Amino acid sequence: MRRTVIFLPLLCGVMLALGLLLGVKLVSGGGSYTASGGPMNKVRAVLDFVDAHYVDTVDANRLADMTVEALLSQLDPHSGYESAEQLRALNEPLEGKFEGIGIEYNILRDSLTVVAVVPGGPSEKAGLLPGDRLVRAGGGILTGTAGVADGNIRKLLRGAAGTTVKIELVRRGKPGLLAYNVTRGSIPIRSVDVAYMLDAQTGYIRLIRFADKSREELVAAATKLKQSGMKRMVLDLRGNGGGFLHAAVEICDEFLGSNKMIVYTKGRTDGRHDYKATAEGTLEQMPLAILIDQHSASASEVVAGAIQDNDRGIVIGRRSFGKGLVQQPQTLADGSGFRLTIARYYTPTGRCIQKPYTEGDEEGYAQDDNNRYRNGELLSADSIHFADSLKFKTPGGKIVYGGGGIMPDVFVPIDTTKRSLWLTDMVFDNLFTLFALDYAAQHKTELAKTGREAFINSFVITPAITEAFFATTKSPRNTAEEQRVKEQFHRYIKSYIGRVMWNDEGFYPVWNENDPVIAAALKALG
Repeated sequence: MRRTVIFLPLLCGVMLALGLLLGVKLVSGGGSYTASGGPMNKVRAVLDFVDAHYVDTVDANRLADMTVEALLSQLDPHSGYESAEQLRALNEPLEGKFEGIGIEYNILRDSLTVVAVVPGGPSEKAGLLPGDRLVRAGGGILTGTAGVADGNIRKLLRGAAGTTVKIELVRRGKPGLLAYNVTRGSIPIRSVDVAYMLDAQTGYIRLIRFADKSREELVAAATKLKQSGMKRMVLDLRGNGGGFLHAAVEICDEFLGSNKMIVYTKGRTDGRHDYKATAEGTLEQMPLAILIDQHSASASEVVAGAIQDNDRGIVIGRRSFGKGLVQQPQTLADGSGFRLTIARYYTPTGRCIQKPYTEGDEEGYAQDDNNRYRNGELLSADSIHFADSLKFKTPGGKIVYGGGGIMPDVFVPIDTTKRSLWLTDMVFDNLFTLFALDYAAQHKTELAKTGREAFINSFVITPAITEAFFATTKSPRNTAEEQRVKEQFHRYIKSYIGRVMWNDEGFYPVWNENDPVIAAALKALG
Protein backbone atom coordinates (compact mmCIF):
# COMPACT_ATOMS: atom_id res chain seq x y z
CA MET A 1 0.00 0.00 0.00
CA ARG A 2 2.92 2.36 0.73
CA ARG A 3 4.06 2.10 -2.88
CA THR A 4 0.57 3.05 -4.08
CA VAL A 5 0.46 6.12 -1.85
CA ILE A 6 3.85 7.27 -3.13
CA PHE A 7 2.81 6.70 -6.75
CA LEU A 8 0.05 9.34 -6.73
CA PRO A 9 2.19 12.48 -6.23
CA LEU A 10 4.69 11.13 -8.73
CA LEU A 11 1.95 11.21 -11.38
CA CYS A 12 1.11 14.86 -10.75
CA GLY A 13 3.75 16.12 -13.16
CA VAL A 14 2.89 14.03 -16.20
CA MET A 15 0.60 16.62 -17.76
CA LEU A 16 2.59 19.54 -16.39
CA ALA A 17 5.78 18.22 -17.97
CA LEU A 18 4.52 18.67 -21.53
CA GLY A 19 3.35 22.22 -20.89
CA LEU A 20 6.63 23.11 -19.23
CA LEU A 21 8.68 21.81 -22.16
CA LEU A 22 6.54 23.72 -24.64
CA GLY A 23 6.88 26.88 -22.56
CA VAL A 24 10.66 26.73 -22.68
CA LYS A 25 10.55 27.29 -26.43
CA LEU A 26 8.51 30.47 -26.05
CA VAL A 27 10.73 32.42 -23.63
CA SER A 28 14.37 33.42 -23.61
CA GLY A 29 16.91 32.94 -20.89
CA GLY A 30 15.78 29.43 -19.93
CA GLY A 31 18.27 27.05 -18.41
CA SER A 32 18.52 23.29 -18.57
CA TYR A 33 17.01 20.98 -16.00
CA THR A 34 18.20 17.40 -16.24
CA ALA A 35 16.69 14.31 -14.68
CA SER A 36 18.18 10.87 -14.70
CA GLY A 37 17.35 7.45 -13.36
CA GLY A 38 14.16 6.56 -15.27
CA PRO A 39 10.67 7.95 -15.85
CA MET A 40 9.62 8.19 -12.21
CA ASN A 41 12.68 10.30 -11.38
CA LYS A 42 11.87 12.47 -14.39
CA VAL A 43 8.38 13.10 -13.03
CA ARG A 44 9.81 13.84 -9.58
CA ALA A 45 12.26 16.32 -11.09
CA VAL A 46 9.47 18.21 -12.84
CA LEU A 47 7.39 18.25 -9.67
CA ASP A 48 10.27 19.60 -7.64
CA PHE A 49 10.88 22.32 -10.22
CA VAL A 50 7.21 23.31 -10.31
CA ASP A 51 7.07 23.39 -6.52
CA ALA A 52 10.16 25.62 -6.35
CA HIS A 53 9.55 28.00 -9.24
CA TYR A 54 5.97 28.02 -10.59
CA VAL A 55 4.56 31.56 -10.78
CA ASP A 56 1.31 30.82 -8.89
CA THR A 57 0.28 28.61 -6.01
CA VAL A 58 -0.48 25.09 -7.24
CA ASP A 59 -3.61 23.22 -6.12
CA ALA A 60 -1.89 19.87 -5.71
CA ASN A 61 -5.08 17.91 -5.04
CA ARG A 62 -6.79 19.17 -8.18
CA LEU A 63 -3.71 18.50 -10.30
CA ALA A 64 -3.43 15.02 -8.86
CA ASP A 65 -7.04 14.20 -9.71
CA MET A 66 -6.77 15.59 -13.24
CA THR A 67 -3.47 13.86 -13.93
CA VAL A 68 -4.55 10.42 -12.73
CA GLU A 69 -7.86 10.68 -14.61
CA ALA A 70 -6.05 11.63 -17.82
CA LEU A 71 -3.45 8.89 -17.44
CA LEU A 72 -5.92 6.08 -16.78
CA SER A 73 -8.31 7.21 -19.52
CA GLN A 74 -5.63 6.44 -22.10
CA LEU A 75 -5.38 2.79 -21.09
CA ASP A 76 -8.81 1.22 -21.59
CA PRO A 77 -12.50 2.07 -21.04
CA HIS A 78 -12.67 0.58 -17.54
CA SER A 79 -9.50 1.72 -15.79
CA GLY A 80 -10.42 4.86 -13.90
CA TYR A 81 -10.08 7.15 -10.91
CA GLU A 82 -12.67 8.06 -8.26
CA SER A 83 -12.57 10.73 -5.60
CA ALA A 84 -13.21 9.64 -2.02
CA GLU A 85 -16.88 10.64 -2.30
CA GLN A 86 -17.33 8.89 -5.64
CA LEU A 87 -15.65 5.77 -4.29
CA ARG A 88 -18.01 5.61 -1.30
CA ALA A 89 -21.03 5.98 -3.59
CA LEU A 90 -19.77 3.18 -5.86
CA ASN A 91 -18.98 0.81 -3.02
CA GLU A 92 -22.26 1.16 -1.09
CA PRO A 93 -24.43 -0.93 -3.45
CA LEU A 94 -21.80 -3.67 -3.60
CA GLU A 95 -21.32 -3.74 0.16
CA GLY A 96 -25.09 -4.11 0.45
CA LYS A 97 -25.88 -1.27 2.83
CA PHE A 98 -25.66 2.43 3.57
CA GLU A 99 -26.52 4.64 6.54
CA GLY A 100 -29.44 7.00 6.17
CA ILE A 101 -33.21 7.42 6.66
CA GLY A 102 -34.39 4.62 4.33
CA ILE A 103 -36.56 6.08 1.58
CA GLU A 104 -36.88 5.70 -2.18
CA TYR A 105 -37.55 9.06 -3.77
CA ASN A 106 -38.04 10.84 -7.07
CA ILE A 107 -37.61 14.49 -8.00
CA LEU A 108 -41.08 15.69 -8.95
CA ARG A 109 -41.21 19.30 -10.14
CA ASP A 110 -38.20 20.42 -8.07
CA SER A 111 -39.50 18.63 -5.00
CA LEU A 112 -38.06 15.54 -3.34
CA THR A 113 -41.02 13.18 -3.10
CA VAL A 114 -41.07 9.88 -1.23
CA VAL A 115 -42.02 7.01 -3.54
CA ALA A 116 -41.48 4.21 -1.01
CA VAL A 117 -40.12 3.69 2.48
CA VAL A 118 -37.87 0.78 3.35
CA PRO A 119 -39.98 -1.77 5.26
CA GLY A 120 -38.92 -1.70 8.90
CA GLY A 121 -36.53 1.17 8.20
CA PRO A 122 -36.09 4.48 10.06
CA SER A 123 -38.55 6.47 7.97
CA GLU A 124 -41.31 3.88 8.23
CA LYS A 125 -40.82 3.73 12.00
CA ALA A 126 -40.96 7.53 12.22
CA GLY A 127 -44.19 7.71 10.19
CA LEU A 128 -43.13 8.93 6.72
CA LEU A 129 -45.43 7.83 3.86
CA PRO A 130 -45.23 7.52 0.06
CA GLY A 131 -46.28 10.83 -1.47
CA ASP A 132 -44.71 12.98 1.26
CA ARG A 133 -42.82 15.97 -0.17
CA LEU A 134 -39.72 16.70 1.88
CA VAL A 135 -39.13 20.41 2.37
CA ARG A 136 -36.30 20.54 4.90
CA ALA A 137 -33.92 18.14 6.63
CA GLY A 138 -31.78 19.24 9.53
CA GLY A 139 -32.60 22.83 8.64
CA GLY A 140 -31.35 22.45 5.05
CA ILE A 141 -33.64 23.09 2.08
CA LEU A 142 -34.74 20.14 -0.08
CA THR A 143 -36.71 22.05 -2.74
CA GLY A 144 -35.70 23.99 -5.82
CA THR A 145 -32.84 23.24 -8.19
CA ALA A 146 -30.11 23.50 -5.57
CA GLY A 147 -32.16 21.72 -2.92
CA VAL A 148 -32.71 18.60 -5.02
CA ALA A 149 -29.11 18.36 -6.23
CA ASP A 150 -27.78 14.89 -5.49
CA GLY A 151 -24.91 16.14 -3.36
CA ASN A 152 -27.25 18.24 -1.21
CA ILE A 153 -29.69 15.35 -0.70
CA ARG A 154 -26.90 12.98 0.34
CA LYS A 155 -25.45 15.57 2.71
CA LEU A 156 -28.77 16.21 4.46
CA LEU A 157 -30.30 12.72 4.55
CA ARG A 158 -27.27 10.43 4.87
CA GLY A 159 -25.42 10.18 8.16
CA ALA A 160 -24.11 7.82 10.79
CA ALA A 161 -26.55 5.27 12.17
CA GLY A 162 -27.97 6.42 15.49
CA THR A 163 -27.93 10.13 14.61
CA THR A 164 -31.24 11.98 14.36
CA VAL A 165 -32.42 14.39 11.69
CA LYS A 166 -35.54 16.56 11.78
CA ILE A 167 -37.58 16.12 8.58
CA GLU A 168 -40.18 18.75 7.63
CA LEU A 169 -42.63 17.74 4.91
CA VAL A 170 -45.89 18.43 3.14
CA ARG A 171 -48.53 15.67 3.05
CA ARG A 172 -51.66 15.56 0.93
CA GLY A 173 -54.74 16.48 2.96
CA LYS A 174 -52.77 17.87 5.92
CA PRO A 175 -52.37 21.62 6.50
CA GLY A 176 -48.93 23.23 6.86
CA LEU A 177 -45.63 21.48 7.43
CA LEU A 178 -45.41 18.24 9.39
CA ALA A 179 -42.23 17.54 11.37
CA TYR A 180 -40.71 14.12 12.14
CA ASN A 181 -37.53 13.19 13.94
CA VAL A 182 -35.95 10.28 12.09
CA THR A 183 -33.13 8.29 13.67
CA ARG A 184 -30.84 7.14 10.88
CA GLY A 185 -29.98 3.48 10.58
CA SER A 186 -28.16 0.93 8.46
CA ILE A 187 -30.23 0.45 5.31
CA PRO A 188 -29.84 -2.75 3.26
CA ILE A 189 -29.34 -2.48 -0.49
CA ARG A 190 -30.84 -5.53 -2.13
CA SER A 191 -29.41 -7.56 -4.98
CA VAL A 192 -32.66 -9.45 -5.63
CA ASP A 193 -35.16 -6.87 -6.82
CA VAL A 194 -38.13 -9.21 -6.86
CA ALA A 195 -38.96 -12.92 -6.80
CA TYR A 196 -42.38 -14.36 -7.66
CA MET A 197 -44.10 -17.18 -9.55
CA LEU A 198 -44.74 -16.58 -13.27
CA ASP A 199 -47.04 -19.59 -13.34
CA ALA A 200 -47.74 -22.65 -11.21
CA GLN A 201 -44.28 -24.12 -11.85
CA THR A 202 -41.99 -21.28 -12.99
CA GLY A 203 -40.23 -19.00 -10.55
CA TYR A 204 -38.83 -15.63 -11.58
CA ILE A 205 -35.92 -13.88 -9.86
CA ARG A 206 -34.60 -10.50 -10.95
CA LEU A 207 -30.99 -9.88 -9.86
CA ILE A 208 -29.88 -6.25 -10.29
CA ARG A 209 -26.27 -6.37 -8.99
CA PHE A 210 -23.56 -8.75 -7.85
CA ALA A 211 -22.75 -7.76 -4.27
CA ASP A 212 -21.44 -9.34 -1.09
CA LYS A 213 -24.80 -10.87 -0.16
CA SER A 214 -26.11 -11.72 -3.63
CA ARG A 215 -25.73 -15.47 -3.20
CA GLU A 216 -27.45 -15.37 0.18
CA GLU A 217 -30.37 -13.38 -1.27
CA LEU A 218 -30.68 -15.62 -4.33
CA VAL A 219 -30.77 -18.81 -2.24
CA ALA A 220 -33.35 -17.31 0.13
CA ALA A 221 -35.55 -16.23 -2.79
CA ALA A 222 -35.23 -19.62 -4.51
CA THR A 223 -36.06 -21.46 -1.29
CA LYS A 224 -39.21 -19.41 -0.88
CA LEU A 225 -40.23 -20.00 -4.50
CA LYS A 226 -39.64 -23.75 -4.21
CA GLN A 227 -42.07 -23.73 -1.29
CA SER A 228 -44.56 -22.10 -3.68
CA GLY A 229 -44.12 -24.90 -6.21
CA MET A 230 -41.18 -23.75 -8.35
CA LYS A 231 -39.95 -26.54 -10.63
CA ARG A 232 -38.03 -24.33 -13.08
CA MET A 233 -36.43 -20.89 -12.86
CA VAL A 234 -36.06 -17.73 -14.89
CA LEU A 235 -33.08 -15.62 -13.70
CA ASP A 236 -33.36 -12.09 -15.10
CA LEU A 237 -29.99 -10.32 -15.56
CA ARG A 238 -31.23 -7.69 -18.01
CA GLY A 239 -29.79 -4.29 -17.18
CA ASN A 240 -27.45 -5.81 -14.58
CA GLY A 241 -24.11 -4.03 -15.03
CA GLY A 242 -22.17 -6.46 -12.82
CA GLY A 243 -20.32 -6.11 -9.54
CA PHE A 244 -18.00 -8.42 -7.64
CA LEU A 245 -16.47 -11.39 -9.44
CA HIS A 246 -16.71 -13.55 -6.32
CA ALA A 247 -20.49 -12.94 -6.23
CA ALA A 248 -20.82 -14.15 -9.84
CA VAL A 249 -18.74 -17.23 -9.06
CA GLU A 250 -20.83 -18.00 -5.97
CA ILE A 251 -24.09 -17.74 -7.91
CA CYS A 252 -22.76 -20.00 -10.68
CA ASP A 253 -21.74 -22.44 -7.96
CA GLU A 254 -25.41 -22.79 -7.00
CA PHE A 255 -26.27 -24.03 -10.50
CA LEU A 256 -23.18 -25.98 -11.61
CA GLY A 257 -21.90 -29.36 -10.49
CA SER A 258 -18.62 -29.97 -8.70
CA ASN A 259 -15.43 -28.94 -10.50
CA LYS A 260 -17.24 -27.38 -13.45
CA MET A 261 -15.32 -24.42 -14.88
CA ILE A 262 -17.06 -21.10 -14.25
CA VAL A 263 -14.61 -18.54 -15.63
CA TYR A 264 -10.90 -17.91 -15.86
CA THR A 265 -8.91 -14.69 -15.96
CA LYS A 266 -5.60 -14.11 -17.71
CA GLY A 267 -3.30 -11.08 -17.69
CA ARG A 268 0.18 -10.06 -18.75
CA THR A 269 1.66 -10.21 -15.25
CA ASP A 270 -1.24 -11.66 -13.28
CA GLY A 271 -1.12 -15.06 -14.96
CA ARG A 272 -4.13 -17.35 -15.30
CA HIS A 273 -6.64 -17.97 -12.50
CA ASP A 274 -9.35 -20.63 -12.80
CA TYR A 275 -12.64 -20.45 -10.91
CA LYS A 276 -14.55 -23.72 -10.56
CA ALA A 277 -17.77 -24.84 -8.91
CA THR A 278 -17.84 -26.81 -5.68
CA ALA A 279 -20.25 -29.53 -4.60
CA GLU A 280 -22.29 -27.09 -2.50
CA GLY A 281 -24.87 -25.94 -5.08
CA THR A 282 -28.54 -26.07 -4.08
CA LEU A 283 -30.00 -25.51 -7.56
CA GLU A 284 -27.92 -27.87 -9.69
CA GLN A 285 -30.95 -29.79 -11.00
CA MET A 286 -33.26 -26.78 -11.48
CA PRO A 287 -34.14 -26.17 -15.16
CA LEU A 288 -32.87 -22.68 -15.87
CA ALA A 289 -33.28 -19.79 -18.30
CA ILE A 290 -31.01 -16.72 -18.09
CA LEU A 291 -32.31 -13.42 -19.51
CA ILE A 292 -29.76 -10.89 -20.83
CA ASP A 293 -29.73 -7.76 -22.97
CA GLN A 294 -27.26 -5.19 -24.30
CA HIS A 295 -26.96 -3.68 -20.80
CA SER A 296 -26.01 -6.94 -19.07
CA ALA A 297 -22.31 -6.64 -18.36
CA SER A 298 -19.28 -7.99 -16.51
CA ALA A 299 -20.42 -10.38 -13.75
CA SER A 300 -23.73 -10.89 -15.60
CA GLU A 301 -21.74 -12.08 -18.60
CA VAL A 302 -19.65 -14.38 -16.42
CA VAL A 303 -22.85 -16.09 -15.23
CA ALA A 304 -24.48 -16.24 -18.67
CA GLY A 305 -21.26 -17.52 -20.24
CA ALA A 306 -20.76 -20.21 -17.60
CA ILE A 307 -24.35 -21.46 -17.90
CA GLN A 308 -24.17 -21.47 -21.70
CA ASP A 309 -20.73 -23.08 -22.03
CA ASN A 310 -21.56 -25.84 -19.57
CA ASP A 311 -24.83 -26.64 -21.39
CA ARG A 312 -26.53 -26.01 -18.05
CA GLY A 313 -29.38 -23.78 -19.19
CA ILE A 314 -30.68 -21.60 -21.98
CA VAL A 315 -29.69 -17.94 -22.48
CA ILE A 316 -32.40 -15.70 -23.94
CA GLY A 317 -32.54 -12.08 -25.07
CA ARG A 318 -29.97 -9.94 -26.90
CA ARG A 319 -26.16 -9.90 -27.08
CA SER A 320 -24.71 -8.65 -23.81
CA PHE A 321 -22.54 -5.55 -23.38
CA GLY A 322 -19.09 -7.12 -23.68
CA LYS A 323 -17.27 -5.96 -20.55
CA GLY A 324 -14.60 -8.57 -19.92
CA LEU A 325 -11.76 -6.58 -18.37
CA VAL A 326 -10.73 -7.33 -14.78
CA GLN A 327 -9.98 -4.32 -12.57
CA GLN A 328 -7.88 -4.33 -9.42
CA PRO A 329 -8.93 -1.52 -7.07
CA GLN A 330 -6.38 0.48 -5.11
CA THR A 331 -7.32 2.85 -2.30
CA LEU A 332 -5.12 5.89 -1.75
CA ALA A 333 -4.22 7.70 1.45
CA ASP A 334 -6.88 10.42 1.04
CA GLY A 335 -9.73 7.91 0.59
CA SER A 336 -9.80 8.22 -3.19
CA GLY A 337 -8.90 5.28 -5.38
CA PHE A 338 -8.36 3.93 -8.83
CA ARG A 339 -9.13 0.80 -10.81
CA LEU A 340 -6.47 -0.68 -13.06
CA THR A 341 -7.22 -3.39 -15.62
CA ILE A 342 -4.93 -6.35 -14.94
CA ALA A 343 -6.56 -9.22 -16.86
CA ARG A 344 -9.42 -10.38 -19.11
CA TYR A 345 -12.36 -12.70 -18.45
CA TYR A 346 -12.72 -15.91 -20.45
CA THR A 347 -15.71 -18.26 -20.49
CA PRO A 348 -15.18 -22.02 -19.91
CA THR A 349 -14.83 -22.69 -23.67
CA GLY A 350 -12.17 -19.96 -23.94
CA ARG A 351 -14.23 -17.06 -25.28
CA CYS A 352 -12.97 -13.60 -24.36
CA ILE A 353 -15.94 -11.62 -23.05
CA GLN A 354 -14.45 -8.17 -23.77
CA LYS A 355 -15.61 -6.48 -26.97
CA PRO A 356 -13.02 -4.66 -29.11
CA TYR A 357 -12.06 -1.10 -28.17
CA THR A 358 -9.62 1.57 -29.25
CA GLU A 359 -7.34 2.83 -26.50
CA GLY A 360 -8.35 6.31 -25.40
CA ASP A 361 -11.63 6.30 -27.40
CA GLU A 362 -14.09 6.36 -24.51
CA GLU A 363 -16.74 8.23 -26.49
CA GLY A 364 -16.79 5.69 -29.32
CA TYR A 365 -16.90 2.84 -26.83
CA ALA A 366 -19.84 4.41 -25.02
CA GLN A 367 -21.75 4.81 -28.31
CA ASP A 368 -21.73 1.08 -29.01
CA ASP A 369 -25.33 0.71 -27.84
CA ASN A 370 -26.53 3.31 -30.34
CA ASN A 371 -24.41 1.72 -33.06
CA ARG A 372 -26.03 -1.65 -32.43
CA TYR A 373 -29.46 -0.11 -32.87
CA ARG A 374 -28.48 1.74 -36.07
CA ASN A 375 -26.89 -1.43 -37.47
CA GLY A 376 -30.05 -3.40 -36.82
CA GLU A 377 -28.47 -5.75 -34.27
CA LEU A 378 -31.18 -5.13 -31.67
CA LEU A 379 -33.87 -5.90 -34.23
CA SER A 380 -32.58 -9.00 -35.96
CA ALA A 381 -30.09 -11.76 -35.16
CA ASP A 382 -29.22 -11.87 -38.88
CA SER A 383 -27.55 -8.45 -38.48
CA ILE A 384 -24.93 -9.96 -36.17
CA HIS A 385 -22.00 -11.51 -38.02
CA PHE A 386 -19.30 -13.67 -36.43
CA ALA A 387 -16.04 -14.74 -38.02
CA ASP A 388 -15.33 -18.47 -38.15
CA SER A 389 -12.27 -17.82 -36.00
CA LEU A 390 -14.63 -16.80 -33.18
CA LYS A 391 -16.52 -20.10 -33.22
CA PHE A 392 -16.36 -22.31 -30.12
CA LYS A 393 -18.07 -25.57 -29.17
CA THR A 394 -19.55 -26.54 -25.79
CA PRO A 395 -19.15 -30.06 -24.33
CA GLY A 396 -22.65 -30.84 -25.59
CA GLY A 397 -21.76 -29.81 -29.14
CA LYS A 398 -23.52 -26.43 -29.19
CA ILE A 399 -21.82 -23.70 -31.25
CA VAL A 400 -21.16 -20.44 -29.37
CA TYR A 401 -19.31 -17.34 -30.48
CA GLY A 402 -16.65 -15.05 -29.07
CA GLY A 403 -15.86 -11.52 -30.18
CA GLY A 404 -17.28 -9.69 -27.20
CA GLY A 405 -20.36 -10.22 -25.07
CA ILE A 406 -22.56 -13.31 -24.82
CA MET A 407 -24.78 -14.11 -27.78
CA PRO A 408 -28.00 -15.70 -26.46
CA ASP A 409 -29.23 -19.12 -27.54
CA VAL A 410 -32.63 -17.58 -28.30
CA PHE A 411 -32.59 -14.06 -29.74
CA VAL A 412 -35.53 -11.77 -28.93
CA PRO A 413 -35.54 -8.41 -30.73
CA ILE A 414 -36.65 -5.11 -29.28
CA ASP A 415 -40.37 -4.61 -29.84
CA THR A 416 -40.38 -1.34 -31.79
CA THR A 417 -44.18 -1.20 -31.75
CA LYS A 418 -43.97 -0.33 -28.06
CA ARG A 419 -41.32 2.40 -28.44
CA SER A 420 -42.74 5.90 -27.99
CA LEU A 421 -41.02 9.24 -27.36
CA TRP A 422 -44.33 10.46 -25.95
CA LEU A 423 -44.23 7.77 -23.26
CA THR A 424 -40.48 8.17 -22.72
CA ASP A 425 -40.83 11.90 -22.06
CA MET A 426 -43.52 11.25 -19.46
CA VAL A 427 -41.31 8.66 -17.75
CA PHE A 428 -38.36 11.07 -17.61
CA ASP A 429 -40.65 13.76 -16.19
CA ASN A 430 -41.78 11.26 -13.50
CA LEU A 431 -45.43 11.82 -14.46
CA PHE A 432 -46.43 8.19 -13.89
CA THR A 433 -44.95 8.33 -10.39
CA LEU A 434 -46.71 11.64 -9.75
CA PHE A 435 -50.08 10.21 -10.76
CA ALA A 436 -49.58 6.91 -8.96
CA LEU A 437 -48.82 8.70 -5.69
CA ASP A 438 -51.93 10.87 -6.08
CA TYR A 439 -54.18 7.96 -7.10
CA ALA A 440 -52.92 5.68 -4.34
CA ALA A 441 -53.48 8.40 -1.74
CA GLN A 442 -57.09 8.84 -2.84
CA HIS A 443 -57.86 5.11 -3.16
CA LYS A 444 -55.57 3.59 -0.57
CA THR A 445 -58.34 1.89 1.42
CA GLU A 446 -59.99 0.20 -1.56
CA LEU A 447 -56.64 -0.82 -3.09
CA ALA A 448 -55.51 -2.34 0.20
CA LYS A 449 -58.83 -4.18 0.46
CA THR A 450 -58.42 -5.48 -3.11
CA GLY A 451 -55.01 -6.89 -2.26
CA ARG A 452 -51.88 -7.28 -4.39
CA GLU A 453 -52.80 -10.54 -6.16
CA ALA A 454 -56.26 -9.33 -7.17
CA PHE A 455 -54.80 -5.99 -8.27
CA ILE A 456 -52.25 -7.73 -10.51
CA ASN A 457 -54.81 -10.08 -12.03
CA SER A 458 -57.94 -7.95 -12.24
CA PHE A 459 -57.29 -4.20 -11.95
CA VAL A 460 -58.14 -2.40 -15.21
CA ILE A 461 -57.19 1.10 -16.34
CA THR A 462 -60.57 2.62 -17.17
CA PRO A 463 -61.26 5.74 -19.25
CA ALA A 464 -61.95 7.57 -15.96
CA ILE A 465 -58.48 6.70 -14.66
CA THR A 466 -56.94 7.87 -17.94
CA GLU A 467 -58.78 11.19 -17.67
CA ALA A 468 -57.62 11.51 -14.07
CA PHE A 469 -54.03 10.93 -15.20
CA PHE A 470 -54.05 13.87 -17.59
CA ALA A 471 -55.92 16.07 -15.12
CA THR A 472 -53.38 15.33 -12.36
CA THR A 473 -50.18 15.52 -14.41
CA LYS A 474 -51.26 18.37 -16.74
CA SER A 475 -49.51 16.43 -19.48
CA PRO A 476 -50.45 17.38 -23.06
CA ARG A 477 -52.40 14.66 -24.81
CA ASN A 478 -51.42 12.99 -28.06
CA THR A 479 -54.56 11.11 -29.04
CA ALA A 480 -53.02 9.26 -31.97
CA GLU A 481 -50.00 8.11 -29.95
CA GLU A 482 -52.19 7.29 -26.96
CA GLN A 483 -54.20 4.88 -29.09
CA ARG A 484 -51.12 3.40 -30.82
CA VAL A 485 -49.42 2.46 -27.54
CA LYS A 486 -52.53 2.12 -25.41
CA GLU A 487 -51.53 -1.21 -23.89
CA GLN A 488 -48.09 0.12 -22.94
CA PHE A 489 -49.56 3.38 -21.61
CA HIS A 490 -51.99 1.48 -19.36
CA ARG A 491 -49.19 -0.83 -18.22
CA TYR A 492 -47.16 2.17 -17.06
CA ILE A 493 -50.07 3.57 -15.05
CA LYS A 494 -50.99 0.26 -13.43
CA SER A 495 -47.43 -0.82 -12.61
CA TYR A 496 -46.58 2.50 -10.96
CA ILE A 497 -49.71 2.34 -8.84
CA GLY A 498 -48.66 -1.18 -7.88
CA ARG A 499 -45.20 0.08 -6.89
CA VAL A 500 -46.59 2.79 -4.62
CA MET A 501 -48.86 0.27 -2.89
CA TRP A 502 -46.63 -2.85 -2.72
CA ASN A 503 -43.13 -1.76 -3.84
CA ASP A 504 -41.43 -4.02 -6.42
CA GLU A 505 -43.77 -6.90 -5.59
CA GLY A 506 -46.58 -4.77 -7.00
CA PHE A 507 -44.58 -3.37 -9.90
CA TYR A 508 -42.79 -6.21 -11.70
CA PRO A 509 -45.63 -8.74 -11.99
CA VAL A 510 -47.56 -6.03 -13.87
CA TRP A 511 -44.57 -4.71 -15.79
CA ASN A 512 -43.58 -8.19 -16.97
CA GLU A 513 -47.01 -9.02 -18.39
CA ASN A 514 -46.69 -9.83 -22.11
CA ASP A 515 -42.90 -9.41 -21.96
CA PRO A 516 -41.66 -11.20 -25.13
CA VAL A 517 -38.35 -12.23 -23.51
CA ILE A 518 -40.12 -13.87 -20.57
CA ALA A 519 -42.59 -15.47 -22.99
CA ALA A 520 -39.62 -16.93 -24.91
CA ALA A 521 -38.16 -18.26 -21.65
CA LEU A 522 -41.41 -19.96 -20.71
CA LYS A 523 -41.60 -21.54 -24.15
CA ALA A 524 -37.97 -22.72 -24.02
CA LEU A 525 -38.40 -24.25 -20.57
CA GLY A 526 -41.43 -26.17 -21.80
